[in-house]
Amino acid sequence: MGNGVNFPADRALDFVSIGRLCIDLNANEIHRPLEETVTFTRYLGGSPANITVALARLGAKTGFIGKIANDGFGRFIRRYLEETGIDATSVVDDATGAVTGLAFTEIKSPTDCSILMYRDNVADLKLEPGEVSESLIASAKALVVSGTALAASPSREAVFAAIGYARKHGAKIIYDIDYRPYTWANRDEIQVYCALAAEQADVIFGGIEEFSLLEPKTDAPFDEAAVAARWLGRKAQLVVVKRGGDGSVAYTADGSAYPGRTFPANVVKTFGAGDSFAGAFLYGLLQGWDVPRCQDYGAAAAHIVVSSHSCSDAMPTRAQVEDVLRSVGALEA
Repeated sequence: MGNGVNFPADRALDFVSIGRLCIDLNANEIHRPLEETVTFTRYLGGSPANITVALARLGAKTGFIGKIANDGFGRFIRRYLEETGIDATSVVDDATGAVTGLAFTEIKSPTDCSILMYRDNVADLKLEPGEVSESLIASAKALVVSGTALAASPSREAVFAAIGYARKHGAKIIYDIDYRPYTWANRDEIQVYCALAAEQADVIFGGIEEFSLLEPKTDAPFDEAAVAARWLGRKAQLVVVKRGGDGSVAYTADGSAYPGRTFPANVVKTFGAGDSFAGAFLYGLLQGWDVPRCQDYGAAAAHIVVSSHSCSDAMPTRAQVEDVLRSVGALEA
């Protein structure tokens, strides 16, 4: 049994991502509020960056399209991508004096975590349509789009240019709604631009709140299955609703719904789980695995990342994921 997503063959790259490249500064003094935190550890951050690192660690051939600041953080980001084996030739340097986005994390308890983002005048939102490499996208089986990149111009137009190139060259479009309240001007913009991207996507990932933002304002209860069916009635072949600690549900174009499970973990923090899940799930799709197996692979990757202090640095290898699956009796031949 396949998964309904048929990737083009004979491409140099498996996935090319576009969007946010930033720095995570994760609190070292956990189980205390941010105002009492003294030191932080620096990591590569940004959901599309984390997903791409996850894919690369699992063995996928990846590339990234984005913009970084001309500063030490920007140079760190480029080096990190290159050392991870990610094609960074389409990551361009900003020349306007923009800065690198920062995300300070607060870890008050394994279930009480928050992120304080600094997103003013950030380089990743300065990416212009003319800086999007058509040839890189044409060389890939799929384009991974982050909704955060739609929050402002010219990044917004750059993303839609990338989507156009993906459609032109037959690359699948993977859309992670990736809603962050920062940068967006208002809810109407969120609904319009995020929904326009979803209209073009072959696979959509998002949480319940994120999917609800794509819907017209209403007082009616959120109907997850109906919302999934609506997107499956467009171009989407697969809609994955992430539910955090409650796992996920994957809806397919044939009307099936596949609940995913989670595996018990020694949770350090909650952020990063969705990115590791998405990366491992996408890796499974690329292998042609059925949806339940993709769900398990994603859940095992998330299990590893929530048990670690970092996000990008903790993205696991295939051997690490399979060790988790083996330990719970879920490893398939």
